[in-house]
Amino acid sequence: MPPYSLTTREDDPVHIVRMIGRLAQMVIELRDEYVREPRPDTLEQIERRLDELAETREQLRERLHPKEPTDVEQGG
Repeated sequence: MPPYSLTTREDDPVHIVRMIGRLAQMVIELRDEYVREPRPDTLEQIERRLDELAETREQLRERLHPKEPTDVEQGG
């Protein structure tokens, strides 16, 4: 079992990467469940987790490449 890790702030990229790992693990577990017993509700759960994974990827991208404020956003 891996050692406990330090807590991180929600805006910390480490927090986002951990979330990606948890979601990926959920998708693997849902895959195994679906292989054992194919059910439409399991496919729906897989799709929801993949959507969450895509959203989390965007959060990571925003942290890595923050967009520059436009003139309007700066009040100019």
